[in-house]
Amino acid sequence: MNLTRAAYGTWSAGRFMHFGETLTEEHFIECVQLAYENNIRTFVTADAYGALKADALLAKALRGIDRDTYCLVGMIGHDIYEGERRGSKGWQRYTDPELRGEDGYAEFLKMATEKTLEANETDHFDLCMLHNPDELGYISEASWNGMNDLKAQGLTQQIGIAPGPANGFTLDLIKCFEDYGSIIDWAMLILSPMEPWPSQFVLPVAESQNIDVITRVVDHGGLFHDDLKPGHAFKPGDHRNYRPEGWIERGHTKMEQMRPIAEKYNVSMMHLAALWNLSQPAVKSTIPTFLQESHTAAIPIEEKIKDFGKLPDFKLTAEEMETIRSIGDNTGCMMLKGASSRHQISERPDEWPMRKDLLTIAEKYGLGDW
Repeated sequence: MNLTRAAYGTWSAGRFMHFGETLTEEHFIECVQLAYENNIRTFVTADAYGALKADALLAKALRGIDRDTYCLVGMIGHDIYEGERRGSKGWQRYTDPELRGEDGYAEFLKMATEKTLEANETDHFDLCMLHNPDELGYISEASWNGMNDLKAQGLTQQIGIAPGPANGFTLDLIKCFEDYGSIIDWAMLILSPMEPWPSQFVLPVAESQNIDVITRVVDHGGLFHDDLKPGHAFKPGDHRNYRPEGWIERGHTKMEQMRPIAEKYNVSMMHLAALWNLSQPAVKSTIPTFLQESHTAAIPIEEKIKDFGKLPDFKLTAEEMETIRSIGDNTGCMMLKGASSRHQISERPDEWPMRKDLLTIAEKYGLGDW
């Protein structure tokens, strides 16, 4: 089964990524089951979420459901087995030279996939993605040969790449597509009407390489669920506390400018955001974060899941697409992750120095000064 237009990620519900209220395990499971019942039939999980705990909860939620009626997407690449979790840097990646050389990549990828499949109580993924790779994960032939081997071994039907957790990696992704596009089936990008930049540069290249795209954070920190109000104060530990001050207020102003298009089609703002994503070239699936906000007038998480399950199937016009993009234009709003002239050495697994081959990519695609 291939990915469906509407998808559900196990980072939802606050247990493994801290957004809003943290749901109990029982409530987490009920939300997954509710998603399935409401025609959201693609489920995305990662071994790094709770060190296989998210996989186990997802398996429990889907236990007894015909495996052919939903699409299962797994993500691997953090070494939760032999590596260390190093604070804000997260788990060491399997490509960390402290852990192994290139000759050990394929063995690790096979082991990690088998462990994750075991936790998910299944024998194969429909899609297995390389999760938050470091520089070597993008460029190593041994790494991509190892990912391709997973298909040959029957452990997954398709393979892909899921950069993150922050935005960027534009030149790295395009170079990866050019080098390994013949074997990459999917890529996961951060994209929403409030955050068209920089993924807008990657989409045409993905389309030219026949790489399908799944987009996440389409809800823009929960804003498009339409129950975050100006002045909202997040609980301590909520990841959105790291966003720039005033982002909710600025987002509301932009949403009100977009709202007439949603009213024209009689859809929710969450639907509008997803439809804008799905009207982009190469985008075939999209995942919001389903979360329970902590204020008294918050929309129940169950209602958000049910609403997204009613996502209509049509594309916005080119004029509507451009209107929304221009309203939400976020060009230059942040320092991007990945290769950058800011770095002389690689100090973190998501930041590294610029390379000449990437500058050639920037020139080829007219991407300006990097």
